[in-house]
Amino acid sequence: MQSNHGPVDKPFDLCERTFGFALSVVKLCQRIDGQRSNAAWTLSKQILRSATSVGANVEEAQGAQSRADFVSKYCIARKELRETGYWLRLRLASGIIQAGDGKALLSETEELLRILTAIIKKVRCE
Repeated sequence: MQSNHGPVDKPFDLCERTFGFALSVVKLCQRIDGQRSNAAWTLSKQILRSATSVGANVEEAQGAQSRADFVSKYCIARKELRETGYWLRLRLASGIIQAGDGKALLSETEELLRILTAIIKKVRCE
């Protein structure tokens, strides 16, 4: 999510932002797939599943049938983000991914967690 012109403006739209996050994880996994190790392949499957689920649940929430359904979808997205953070930390600690790639994605994971948590709290209190 970096450009050649300095920091990238992150999308304001949460659906676009979570899509971009998932796309970044997909691209990272594509680069790592060449390692051909069982550990890298297994972890790629795990992180792809959790990272792509985040955006899918945020998208589903846009068509929620009720406030409770909306909150439920966002809570699932938040849980998937936490799992993605775990897999990212594990990949960083094991050396499967480089610090630059992993730390940028971990930072985005943490920012998205804060955003989802704030939305969930706000909707629950309305």
